[in-house]
Amino acid sequence: MKKAHLDSKICPVCQRPFTWRKKWQRNWAEVKYCSKRCSGDRNKQSLSKI
Repeated sequence: MKKAHLDSKICPVCQRPFTWRKKWQRNWAEVKYCSKRCSGDRNKQSLSKI
C-alpha cells in the first residue's frame, strides 16, 4: 500500500499530520498524538493556555 492511501490525522499538540503505522493497527481509533514527545507535551500546552 502506498503512503498516499493511508489514513491520516492531525496531532492536537504540534498541528502536523501523521499517517497510520502498522504498530497502531489495533488501536488506530484511540491514537491522538503523533509521537511520545507530543503525548508528553500535551500537559505543557494546556498550561500555556491558562
